[in-house]
Amino acid sequence: MTDVLSRRDLDFLLYEWLDVVSLTSRERFSEHSKDTFAAVLELSADIAHKHFAPHNKKSDANEPTMSPDGSIEMIAEVKQALDIYSAAGLLAGQFDERVGGMQLPTTVSRAAMAWFQAANASTSSYPFLTIANANLISTHGTDQQVDDYVRPMIEGRYFGTMCLSEPQAGSSLADITTRAVKQDDGRYRLTGTKMWISAGDHELTENIIHLVLAKVPGGGSGVKGISLFIVPKFLPGPDGEPGIRNDVTLTGLNHKMGFRGTTNTLLAFGDGTHQPEGDAGAIGFLVGEENRGLSYMFHMMNEARIGVGFVAIALGYVGYLKSVEYAKMRTQGRALGAKDPSSPPVALVEHADVRRMLLAQKSYVEGALALGLYCSFLVDEHDSADNKEDASNATLLLDVLTPIAKSWPSQWCLEANNLAIQVHGGYGYTRDYDVEQYYRDNRLNPIHEGTHGIQGLDLLGRKVTMQDGAGLKLLDSKIAATVQRAQAIGRDAERYAAELASTWRRIVDLTAALWESGDPSLALANSTIYLEAFGHTVIAWMWLEQVIAADGQAGNFYDGKRQAARYFYAYELPKVGPQVELLASLDRTTLDMNPAWF
Repeated sequence: MTDVLSRRDLDFLLYEWLDVVSLTSRERFSEHSKDTFAAVLELSADIAHKHFAPHNKKSDANEPTMSPDGSIEMIAEVKQALDIYSAAGLLAGQFDERVGGMQLPTTVSRAAMAWFQAANASTSSYPFLTIANANLISTHGTDQQVDDYVRPMIEGRYFGTMCLSEPQAGSSLADITTRAVKQDDGRYRLTGTKMWISAGDHELTENIIHLVLAKVPGGGSGVKGISLFIVPKFLPGPDGEPGIRNDVTLTGLNHKMGFRGTTNTLLAFGDGTHQPEGDAGAIGFLVGEENRGLSYMFHMMNEARIGVGFVAIALGYVGYLKSVEYAKMRTQGRALGAKDPSSPPVALVEHADVRRMLLAQKSYVEGALALGLYCSFLVDEHDSADNKEDASNATLLLDVLTPIAKSWPSQWCLEANNLAIQVHGGYGYTRDYDVEQYYRDNRLNPIHEGTHGIQGLDLLGRKVTMQDGAGLKLLDSKIAATVQRAQAIGRDAERYAAELASTWRRIVDLTAALWESGDPSLALANSTIYLEAFGHTVIAWMWLEQVIAADGQAGNFYDGKRQAARYFYAYELPKVGPQVELLASLDRTTLDMNPAWF
């Protein structure tokens, strides 16, 4: 079976570049070593290949169905794989020891999860969402809520979800209408409908823990009136086991282009189908304080956004590896200049245009993986820093990079999947080969956890301007330090450094110029293009970092790294120039388009 990820690449990024082992000198991670990190990665790769990858196509062809009694039917292999995952203790990876976790670095935990996301994106969604749900409750919940929900989730007995969107509101959370009314006993009764809820119902675990955004009457309009509630499918009994059924009802399944093995649900809260304790209304438990729900939920949303970036990376990466294998195995055509028509055909990889497509994929997926791991390392920096300033800076830099970490892989690793199909030719467009499914699965990632356009608005409208541009200045200092190190090396690294420095300076100057217009609508009209230009420049930075880490090293692996960097600087970074020129012109084409003209 073809590897779904490159262990060699992961080792390079984790140990030779990021030096993740250095984290073990800090108190939080002092119980770990390179051996424990390697063991977790090895175990993850083994389980992913043996128990997740084999049913990837089967779960795609046999998506979950809703039975007349409202239960979910799905292929048995999904539960079997998840039970093995849970029994291995992998859900506990990054959690604190105080709640039963392994207290692994987030960087290692996310690298481990990437194996499962590459092997089977759909099945991996269940633990992915559960980990993010449990992280939120462990951070903002009470000790009782941690005992009731986090510990069972870490054990794999419960799975979790996030319930934000509603049919009429979509991404506009200010327009949600789900209500939560406080009861005399301090609990709340929720009524409303939630849409697009991944893993929203199933029979995989004893319980499902929903994190639900709702509005408490009198809490104010818009997002400021949103609160966050824990709403379990089954209320916890006095013995800690799942008790009576809560008033949460599955009303339908959405039929998706990809990710077909993950249930995607329409849920009714409080419609009276189930009447816990004799009354309609889903019983919910407030997280933190009323009217601060969105700030709490952003803890899970930001984690999920980086996680979505990782899913996109994983799907792009496995498609790249499959297309490399196919291009080396499949023979077709003859080398240019070959005179003898009876000579044997050559492998696809011998054709320059095929190598171009493979190089593009390599530059996308390996550049994106570096960014995802770097962002994860910033989480570890925050969690283990020796002083508040270092912790604060790590969070600030992560805030700026999160829209890129989510959206760039969602766009360009999807393009890698597109190129993987092209390398396979007509075979790639058939269900007999895996690459068409990877494309369909990956097409979701530019949409969920904040669309591409929303990430652009977030980056340009908030992240680069917050705290008087402090995050942008911090990123500027990081890129400048990389450029200085590359200049000291000389050769190609010095040339790349000059190109990166020039492009990055244009991005910084452009950012100021856009806001100097004094018209927010005009400044943000093309924020998606800003996101793409910014993202390409950040990935160029990631590639220069890898060139520096590979300096002086010999062998095919390192030569491949250097050639992928060469490709990115020759073919990809120059794309930023026309985008910057368009943005700097403050073009009004989209603003001036009359809807009646469509």
